[in-house]
Amino acid sequence: MSETPVDPDEVRHVADLARIDLDEEEVDRFAVQFADILSYFDALDDVPEVDAEADLVNVMRPDEVREGLSQEEALQNAPETEDGYFKGPSVS
Repeated sequence: MSETPVDPDEVRHVADLARIDLDEEEVDRFAVQFADILSYFDALDDVPEVDAEADLVNVMRPDEVREGLSQEEALQNAPETEDGYFKGPSVS
């Protein structure tokens, strides 16, 4: 099915990278299968490109500027604060 055979050494190399032990029969079978897979990728070169621009529509609402929390309001429910900031656990 494939025009360019995959070298069995390449199959062994990929199997080593994946830490898979293959016997010689499996190496030969996977070489044929890999070659078939690569030929499918070559077929993608024959697919024509489509020059259609996507219709983009803004579905977001406009930003609204609103008053935020004061520092005191933001910290009022914090379990611990220090010098006007949230205090978290020490990370070592």
